[in-house]
Amino acid sequence: MPKVLIVDDEPHIRILLEQTLEELEDEGVELFFAVNGEEALESIWREKPELVFLDVMMPKMNGFEVCRKVKAELTLDRIYIIMLTAKGQEFDKKKGVEAGADIYMTKPFNPDDIVEKARQVLGL
Repeated sequence: MPKVLIVDDEPHIRILLEQTLEELEDEGVELFFAVNGEEALESIWREKPELVFLDVMMPKMNGFEVCRKVKAELTLDRIYIIMLTAKGQEFDKKKGVEAGADIYMTKPFNPDDIVEKARQVLGL
């Protein structure tokens, strides 16, 4: 069963992503949630999701740090990480790519793009 982790400290963004991706649950995808960087790392280590939607600006550990730890230190590089952030400057995108993000998307995002990307990554 494919797993998707949604990481954002803002409840309305988590709910929006959950509503956006809930159609995939009908196809057997399991959704998980984390509200900060530390919780995200624990969940990634425990659940080994195929796909992570990761916010950048979060308490305890930011998205760049989480991504770097997952890709470099934990060597879970098969986990596909999409960074979702309000920080859309080129500098931030470069930082996201350097941290190991597979894709860097800015908020506000198009829900159709999110579903399409998730389907593509999960092979649905």
